[in-house]
Amino acid sequence: MDTALAEPVRRVRPGWVALLFTANFGMWLGFYAPIQVLLPRQAELIDAAGKEMVFGLVTGVGAAVSLVANPAIGLASDRTRSRWGRRHPWTLAGAVVGAGGLVLLASAGSVPVMVVAWCLVQAGLNGMLATLTAALPDRVPVGQRAQIGGFVGISQMLGTVLGAVLVTVLISDLAGGYVACAVVVLLGAVAFVVRTPDDPVDLPVQPLRQAVGRLWVSPRRHPGFAWAWGCHFLVGLGNALGTLYLLFFLKDAARHPDPDTGLLVLMGCYGLALVAGSLVVGRLSDRSGQRRRYVLLSAGLMASAALVLVAWPTWPAALVAAPLLGVGFGAYWAVALAMLTQVLPAAEDRAKDLGLVNIANSLPQVVAPLLATGLLAAPGSYRLLFTASAAATLLAAACITRVRQVD
Repeated sequence: MDTALAEPVRRVRPGWVALLFTANFGMWLGFYAPIQVLLPRQAELIDAAGKEMVFGLVTGVGAAVSLVANPAIGLASDRTRSRWGRRHPWTLAGAVVGAGGLVLLASAGSVPVMVVAWCLVQAGLNGMLATLTAALPDRVPVGQRAQIGGFVGISQMLGTVLGAVLVTVLISDLAGGYVACAVVVLLGAVAFVVRTPDDPVDLPVQPLRQAVGRLWVSPRRHPGFAWAWGCHFLVGLGNALGTLYLLFFLKDAARHPDPDTGLLVLMGCYGLALVAGSLVVGRLSDRSGQRRRYVLLSAGLMASAALVLVAWPTWPAALVAAPLLGVGFGAYWAVALAMLTQVLPAAEDRAKDLGLVNIANSLPQVVAPLLATGLLAAPGSYRLLFTASAAATLLAAACITRVRQVD
Protein backbone atom coordinates (compact mmCIF):
# COMPACT_ATOMS: atom_id res chain seq x y z
CA MET A 1 0.00 0.00 0.00
CA ASP A 2 1.14 3.58 -0.69
CA THR A 3 2.79 5.04 2.44
CA ALA A 4 0.35 7.95 2.44
CA LEU A 5 -2.60 5.53 2.53
CA ALA A 6 -1.32 3.17 5.21
CA GLU A 7 -3.02 3.18 8.60
CA PRO A 8 -0.73 5.21 10.91
CA VAL A 9 0.75 3.35 13.88
CA ARG A 10 3.28 5.83 15.33
CA ARG A 11 1.89 8.27 17.90
CA VAL A 12 2.15 11.92 16.87
CA ARG A 13 4.42 14.18 18.91
CA PRO A 14 3.37 17.30 20.87
CA GLY A 15 5.02 19.65 18.36
CA TRP A 16 2.91 18.31 15.49
CA VAL A 17 -0.23 18.54 17.62
CA ALA A 18 0.59 22.16 18.52
CA LEU A 19 0.97 23.13 14.85
CA LEU A 20 -2.28 21.38 13.87
CA PHE A 21 -3.96 23.15 16.79
CA THR A 22 -2.61 26.53 15.62
CA ALA A 23 -3.83 26.05 12.04
CA ASN A 24 -7.26 24.91 13.24
CA PHE A 25 -7.47 27.80 15.68
CA GLY A 26 -6.84 30.34 12.93
CA MET A 27 -9.35 28.67 10.63
CA TRP A 28 -12.12 28.52 13.26
CA LEU A 29 -11.49 32.13 14.29
CA GLY A 30 -11.91 33.07 10.63
CA PHE A 31 -15.29 31.32 10.64
CA TYR A 32 -16.75 32.27 13.99
CA ALA A 33 -15.60 35.80 14.78
CA PRO A 34 -17.54 36.99 11.70
CA ILE A 35 -20.54 34.71 12.38
CA GLN A 36 -20.84 35.57 16.07
CA VAL A 37 -20.06 39.29 15.98
CA LEU A 38 -18.95 40.95 12.74
CA LEU A 39 -21.61 39.74 10.29
CA PRO A 40 -24.56 40.48 12.64
CA ARG A 41 -23.12 43.93 13.38
CA GLN A 42 -22.55 44.61 9.67
CA ALA A 43 -26.04 43.37 8.80
CA GLU A 44 -27.52 45.79 11.34
CA LEU A 45 -25.49 48.69 9.93
CA ILE A 46 -26.69 47.97 6.40
CA ASP A 47 -30.35 47.28 7.26
CA ALA A 48 -31.34 47.71 10.93
CA ALA A 49 -34.97 46.69 10.35
CA GLY A 50 -34.10 43.58 8.36
CA LYS A 51 -30.90 42.54 10.13
CA GLU A 52 -32.06 38.94 10.75
CA MET A 53 -32.96 38.51 7.08
CA VAL A 54 -29.64 39.96 5.88
CA PHE A 55 -27.65 37.82 8.29
CA GLY A 56 -29.59 34.70 7.28
CA LEU A 57 -29.10 35.41 3.56
CA VAL A 58 -25.34 35.99 3.84
CA THR A 59 -24.66 32.97 6.05
CA GLY A 60 -27.06 30.74 4.14
CA VAL A 61 -25.57 31.42 0.69
CA GLY A 62 -22.05 31.11 2.08
CA ALA A 63 -22.87 27.78 3.69
CA ALA A 64 -24.30 26.55 0.38
CA VAL A 65 -20.91 27.28 -1.21
CA SER A 66 -19.23 25.26 1.52
CA LEU A 67 -21.34 22.22 0.63
CA VAL A 68 -19.51 22.05 -2.70
CA ALA A 69 -16.08 23.34 -1.69
CA ASN A 70 -15.40 20.95 1.16
CA PRO A 71 -15.71 17.56 -0.57
CA ALA A 72 -14.46 18.89 -3.93
CA ILE A 73 -11.24 20.26 -2.45
CA GLY A 74 -10.92 17.14 -0.32
CA LEU A 75 -11.18 14.98 -3.43
CA ALA A 76 -8.61 17.14 -5.22
CA SER A 77 -6.17 16.85 -2.32
CA ASP A 78 -6.57 13.06 -2.19
CA ARG A 79 -5.03 12.88 -5.67
CA THR A 80 -2.77 15.93 -5.83
CA ARG A 81 0.80 15.18 -6.91
CA SER A 82 3.35 17.81 -5.99
CA ARG A 83 6.73 18.02 -4.36
CA TRP A 84 5.10 19.90 -1.46
CA GLY A 85 2.73 17.00 -0.75
CA ARG A 86 -0.96 16.49 -1.44
CA ARG A 87 -2.64 18.41 1.43
CA HIS A 88 -0.39 21.39 2.10
CA PRO A 89 -0.89 23.21 -1.25
CA TRP A 90 -4.65 23.20 -0.68
CA THR A 91 -4.32 24.25 2.96
CA LEU A 92 -2.27 27.28 1.98
CA ALA A 93 -4.44 28.17 -1.03
CA GLY A 94 -7.56 27.94 1.12
CA ALA A 95 -6.05 30.28 3.70
CA VAL A 96 -5.18 32.86 1.02
CA VAL A 97 -8.68 32.77 -0.53
CA GLY A 98 -10.39 32.89 2.88
CA ALA A 99 -8.24 35.79 4.05
CA GLY A 100 -8.99 37.63 0.81
CA GLY A 101 -12.72 37.25 1.44
CA LEU A 102 -12.33 38.62 4.97
CA VAL A 103 -10.46 41.66 3.66
CA LEU A 104 -13.22 42.22 1.10
CA LEU A 105 -15.82 42.08 3.88
CA ALA A 106 -13.94 44.87 5.64
CA SER A 107 -15.00 47.26 2.88
CA ALA A 108 -18.41 45.75 2.03
CA GLY A 109 -21.14 48.39 2.13
CA SER A 110 -23.98 46.43 0.55
CA VAL A 111 -25.65 43.05 0.88
CA PRO A 112 -24.43 41.70 -2.52
CA VAL A 113 -20.80 42.48 -1.68
CA MET A 114 -21.25 40.85 1.73
CA VAL A 115 -22.62 37.73 0.05
CA VAL A 116 -19.76 37.47 -2.46
CA ALA A 117 -17.10 38.09 0.18
CA TRP A 118 -18.54 35.57 2.63
CA CYS A 119 -18.73 32.99 -0.16
CA LEU A 120 -14.99 33.46 -0.73
CA VAL A 121 -14.39 33.00 3.00
CA GLN A 122 -16.46 29.83 3.05
CA ALA A 123 -14.79 28.40 -0.05
CA GLY A 124 -11.27 29.06 1.21
CA LEU A 125 -11.73 28.04 4.83
CA ASN A 126 -13.67 24.93 3.90
CA GLY A 127 -10.73 23.90 1.72
CA MET A 128 -8.55 24.26 4.83
CA LEU A 129 -11.09 22.32 6.88
CA ALA A 130 -11.05 19.38 4.45
CA THR A 131 -7.27 19.05 4.45
CA LEU A 132 -6.72 19.72 8.17
CA THR A 133 -9.39 17.20 9.17
CA ALA A 134 -7.75 14.60 6.92
CA ALA A 135 -4.58 15.01 8.99
CA LEU A 136 -6.16 12.82 11.68
CA PRO A 137 -6.52 9.60 9.66
CA ASP A 138 -3.37 10.48 7.67
CA ARG A 139 -1.11 10.85 10.72
CA VAL A 140 -2.80 9.82 13.98
CA PRO A 141 -3.25 6.18 15.10
CA VAL A 142 -6.75 5.11 16.16
CA GLY A 143 -5.79 4.84 19.82
CA GLN A 144 -4.82 8.52 19.95
CA ARG A 145 -7.55 10.07 17.82
CA ALA A 146 -10.06 11.04 20.51
CA GLN A 147 -7.37 12.93 22.42
CA ILE A 148 -6.27 14.77 19.27
CA GLY A 149 -9.93 15.27 18.33
CA GLY A 150 -10.35 16.89 21.73
CA PHE A 151 -7.60 19.38 20.93
CA VAL A 152 -9.30 20.13 17.60
CA GLY A 153 -12.51 20.80 19.53
CA ILE A 154 -10.64 23.09 21.90
CA SER A 155 -9.17 24.96 18.93
CA GLN A 156 -12.70 25.51 17.63
CA MET A 157 -13.82 26.81 21.02
CA LEU A 158 -10.83 29.12 21.38
CA GLY A 159 -11.34 30.36 17.84
CA THR A 160 -14.91 31.22 18.82
CA VAL A 161 -14.15 32.79 22.20
CA LEU A 162 -10.89 34.58 21.41
CA GLY A 163 -12.30 35.64 18.06
CA ALA A 164 -15.14 37.39 19.90
CA VAL A 165 -12.60 38.99 22.26
CA LEU A 166 -10.44 40.07 19.33
CA VAL A 167 -13.27 41.86 17.49
CA THR A 168 -15.06 43.36 20.50
CA VAL A 169 -12.40 44.17 23.11
CA LEU A 170 -9.06 44.42 21.30
CA ILE A 171 -10.30 45.76 17.95
CA SER A 172 -13.76 47.31 18.06
CA ASP A 173 -13.59 48.72 14.52
CA LEU A 174 -15.54 46.53 12.07
CA ALA A 175 -13.03 46.72 9.22
CA GLY A 176 -10.08 46.24 11.55
CA GLY A 177 -11.73 43.16 13.01
CA TYR A 178 -12.03 41.53 9.59
CA VAL A 179 -8.41 42.29 8.69
CA ALA A 180 -7.18 40.92 12.03
CA CYS A 181 -9.08 37.68 11.39
CA ALA A 182 -7.45 37.40 7.95
CA VAL A 183 -3.97 37.76 9.47
CA VAL A 184 -4.62 35.05 12.08
CA VAL A 185 -5.91 32.65 9.40
CA LEU A 186 -2.78 33.12 7.27
CA LEU A 187 -0.31 32.81 10.15
CA GLY A 188 -1.81 29.54 11.38
CA ALA A 189 -1.85 27.96 7.92
CA VAL A 190 1.71 29.01 7.05
CA ALA A 191 3.09 27.66 10.35
CA PHE A 192 1.48 24.25 9.77
CA VAL A 193 2.47 23.98 6.10
CA VAL A 194 6.09 25.01 6.65
CA ARG A 195 6.79 22.96 9.78
CA THR A 196 5.01 19.62 9.20
CA PRO A 197 5.55 16.77 6.70
CA ASP A 198 3.02 15.90 4.00
CA ASP A 199 3.52 12.56 2.25
CA PRO A 200 3.10 12.49 -1.54
CA VAL A 201 0.64 10.05 -3.02
CA ASP A 202 0.81 7.94 -6.18
CA LEU A 203 -2.79 7.59 -7.33
CA PRO A 204 -3.94 7.79 -10.95
CA VAL A 205 -5.54 11.00 -12.15
CA GLN A 206 -9.23 10.33 -12.85
CA PRO A 207 -11.46 11.66 -15.64
CA LEU A 208 -13.79 14.42 -14.44
CA ARG A 209 -16.95 12.27 -14.67
CA GLN A 210 -15.37 9.48 -12.64
CA ALA A 211 -14.05 11.94 -10.07
CA VAL A 212 -17.47 13.54 -9.63
CA GLY A 213 -18.97 10.07 -9.24
CA ARG A 214 -16.65 9.39 -6.31
CA LEU A 215 -18.21 12.25 -4.39
CA TRP A 216 -21.21 10.01 -3.65
CA VAL A 217 -21.04 7.47 -0.81
CA SER A 218 -23.87 4.95 -0.93
CA PRO A 219 -25.76 4.70 2.41
CA ARG A 220 -26.75 1.15 1.44
CA ARG A 221 -23.13 0.01 1.01
CA HIS A 222 -21.79 2.07 3.92
CA PRO A 223 -24.61 2.40 6.50
CA GLY A 224 -22.27 3.13 9.40
CA PHE A 225 -20.87 6.14 7.57
CA ALA A 226 -24.39 7.33 6.72
CA TRP A 227 -25.67 7.08 10.32
CA ALA A 228 -22.55 8.77 11.69
CA TRP A 229 -23.01 11.55 9.11
CA GLY A 230 -26.62 11.97 10.22
CA CYS A 231 -25.56 12.20 13.86
CA HIS A 232 -22.93 14.83 13.02
CA PHE A 233 -25.42 16.87 10.99
CA LEU A 234 -28.07 16.84 13.73
CA VAL A 235 -25.59 17.83 16.43
CA GLY A 236 -24.46 20.68 14.16
CA LEU A 237 -28.08 21.71 13.55
CA GLY A 238 -28.87 21.69 17.25
CA ASN A 239 -25.74 23.73 17.97
CA ALA A 240 -26.49 26.23 15.17
CA LEU A 241 -30.08 26.75 16.32
CA GLY A 242 -28.85 27.29 19.85
CA THR A 243 -25.93 29.63 19.14
CA LEU A 244 -26.30 31.52 15.84
CA TYR A 245 -28.82 33.97 17.28
CA LEU A 246 -27.33 34.35 20.79
CA LEU A 247 -26.50 38.03 20.31
CA PHE A 248 -30.06 38.77 19.21
CA PHE A 249 -31.40 36.58 22.08
CA LEU A 250 -29.48 38.63 24.62
CA LYS A 251 -30.79 41.86 23.10
CA ASP A 252 -34.40 40.96 22.41
CA ALA A 253 -35.40 38.20 24.87
CA ALA A 254 -33.04 38.31 27.85
CA ARG A 255 -32.92 42.14 27.70
CA HIS A 256 -29.27 42.20 28.69
CA PRO A 257 -28.06 45.81 29.17
CA ASP A 258 -24.76 45.09 27.37
CA PRO A 259 -25.27 42.20 24.91
CA ASP A 260 -21.70 42.25 23.55
CA THR A 261 -20.23 41.82 27.03
CA GLY A 262 -22.89 39.26 27.87
CA LEU A 263 -21.91 37.23 24.83
CA LEU A 264 -18.27 37.27 25.93
CA VAL A 265 -19.23 36.04 29.41
CA LEU A 266 -21.28 33.18 27.95
CA MET A 267 -18.49 32.24 25.56
CA GLY A 268 -16.01 32.21 28.44
CA CYS A 269 -18.21 29.84 30.50
CA TYR A 270 -18.81 27.70 27.43
CA GLY A 271 -15.12 27.62 26.57
CA LEU A 272 -13.82 26.54 29.97
CA ALA A 273 -16.39 23.76 30.12
CA LEU A 274 -15.58 22.66 26.57
CA VAL A 275 -11.87 22.31 27.41
CA ALA A 276 -12.72 20.10 30.38
CA GLY A 277 -15.13 17.95 28.37
CA SER A 278 -12.71 17.53 25.46
CA LEU A 279 -9.65 16.59 27.48
CA VAL A 280 -11.34 14.28 29.97
CA VAL A 281 -13.64 12.43 27.57
CA GLY A 282 -11.02 12.21 24.80
CA ARG A 283 -8.61 10.44 27.14
CA LEU A 284 -11.32 8.16 28.57
CA SER A 285 -12.56 7.21 25.11
CA ASP A 286 -9.08 6.33 23.78
CA ARG A 287 -8.25 4.38 26.91
CA SER A 288 -11.46 2.31 26.81
CA GLY A 289 -11.94 2.17 23.03
CA GLN A 290 -15.56 3.22 23.62
CA ARG A 291 -17.12 5.88 21.39
CA ARG A 292 -20.90 5.43 21.37
CA ARG A 293 -21.57 5.89 25.09
CA TYR A 294 -19.73 9.19 25.16
CA VAL A 295 -21.66 10.51 22.15
CA LEU A 296 -24.91 9.64 23.95
CA LEU A 297 -23.71 11.42 27.08
CA SER A 298 -22.71 14.53 25.14
CA ALA A 299 -26.04 14.64 23.29
CA GLY A 300 -27.91 14.49 26.58
CA LEU A 301 -25.90 17.38 28.01
CA MET A 302 -26.38 19.56 24.92
CA ALA A 303 -30.14 18.88 24.84
CA SER A 304 -30.35 19.76 28.55
CA ALA A 305 -28.66 23.09 27.88
CA ALA A 306 -31.26 23.98 25.24
CA LEU A 307 -34.15 22.88 27.48
CA VAL A 308 -32.93 25.14 30.29
CA LEU A 309 -33.44 28.11 27.94
CA VAL A 310 -36.82 26.77 26.86
CA ALA A 311 -38.00 26.84 30.46
CA TRP A 312 -36.25 30.09 31.42
CA PRO A 313 -35.22 32.34 28.50
CA THR A 314 -33.33 34.69 30.83
CA TRP A 315 -29.77 35.83 31.47
CA PRO A 316 -29.30 33.72 34.66
CA ALA A 317 -30.54 30.64 32.79
CA ALA A 318 -28.09 31.36 29.97
CA LEU A 319 -25.28 31.29 32.56
CA VAL A 320 -26.38 27.75 33.46
CA ALA A 321 -26.88 26.60 29.88
CA ALA A 322 -23.52 27.81 28.55
CA PRO A 323 -21.28 25.45 30.57
CA LEU A 324 -23.69 22.55 30.01
CA LEU A 325 -23.44 23.10 26.27
CA GLY A 326 -19.67 23.48 26.53
CA VAL A 327 -19.10 20.19 28.36
CA GLY A 328 -21.42 18.37 25.99
CA PHE A 329 -19.99 19.80 22.80
CA GLY A 330 -16.41 19.32 23.95
CA ALA A 331 -17.07 15.68 24.79
CA TYR A 332 -18.86 15.16 21.48
CA TRP A 333 -16.18 16.78 19.33
CA ALA A 334 -13.40 14.69 20.84
CA VAL A 335 -15.20 11.40 20.31
CA ALA A 336 -16.92 12.30 17.04
CA LEU A 337 -13.75 12.86 15.04
CA ALA A 338 -12.31 9.57 16.28
CA MET A 339 -15.54 7.73 15.48
CA LEU A 340 -15.97 9.30 12.05
CA THR A 341 -12.43 8.44 10.95
CA GLN A 342 -13.13 4.81 11.91
CA VAL A 343 -16.12 4.52 9.54
CA LEU A 344 -14.53 6.07 6.42
CA PRO A 345 -15.25 3.91 3.34
CA ALA A 346 -11.76 4.00 1.69
CA ALA A 347 -8.24 5.13 2.61
CA GLU A 348 -7.64 6.72 -0.81
CA ASP A 349 -10.67 8.99 -0.33
CA ARG A 350 -10.04 10.18 3.23
CA ALA A 351 -10.16 13.92 2.59
CA LYS A 352 -13.09 13.64 0.21
CA ASP A 353 -15.10 11.53 2.64
CA LEU A 354 -14.19 13.81 5.53
CA GLY A 355 -15.22 16.67 3.27
CA LEU A 356 -18.64 15.03 3.10
CA VAL A 357 -18.57 14.75 6.89
CA ASN A 358 -17.67 18.43 7.13
CA ILE A 359 -20.81 19.21 5.13
CA ALA A 360 -22.61 18.08 8.26
CA ASN A 361 -20.97 21.08 9.95
CA SER A 362 -21.81 23.48 7.12
CA LEU A 363 -25.29 22.34 6.09
CA PRO A 364 -26.83 23.42 9.42
CA GLN A 365 -25.78 26.97 8.55
CA VAL A 366 -28.11 26.70 5.55
CA VAL A 367 -30.95 24.90 7.33
CA ALA A 368 -30.81 26.71 10.68
CA PRO A 369 -31.44 30.25 9.31
CA LEU A 370 -34.38 28.93 7.27
CA LEU A 371 -35.90 27.23 10.32
CA ALA A 372 -35.06 30.12 12.62
CA THR A 373 -36.66 32.71 10.33
CA GLY A 374 -40.02 30.99 10.74
CA LEU A 375 -39.58 30.23 14.43
CA LEU A 376 -38.49 33.74 15.35
CA ALA A 377 -41.60 35.20 13.69
CA ALA A 378 -43.91 33.26 16.04
CA PRO A 379 -44.99 34.13 19.60
CA GLY A 380 -42.56 32.74 22.18
CA SER A 381 -40.03 32.59 19.38
CA TYR A 382 -36.86 31.88 21.37
CA ARG A 383 -38.54 29.08 23.32
CA LEU A 384 -39.43 27.47 19.99
CA LEU A 385 -35.89 27.98 18.72
CA PHE A 386 -34.30 26.25 21.70
CA THR A 387 -36.91 23.46 21.62
CA ALA A 388 -35.89 22.74 18.03
CA SER A 389 -32.24 22.74 19.15
CA ALA A 390 -32.92 20.12 21.83
CA ALA A 391 -34.97 17.96 19.45
CA ALA A 392 -32.22 17.90 16.82
CA THR A 393 -29.62 16.86 19.40
CA LEU A 394 -31.77 14.04 20.77
CA LEU A 395 -32.34 12.74 17.23
CA ALA A 396 -28.54 12.70 16.84
CA ALA A 397 -28.35 10.38 19.83
CA ALA A 398 -30.80 8.03 18.12
CA CYS A 399 -28.64 7.98 14.98
CA ILE A 400 -25.48 6.99 16.83
CA THR A 401 -27.10 3.84 18.17
CA ARG A 402 -27.21 2.55 14.57
CA VAL A 403 -23.44 2.79 13.97
CA ARG A 404 -22.13 -0.78 14.35
CA GLN A 405 -18.43 -0.37 13.48
CA VAL A 406 -17.61 1.30 16.83
CA ASP A 407 -18.39 0.35 20.42
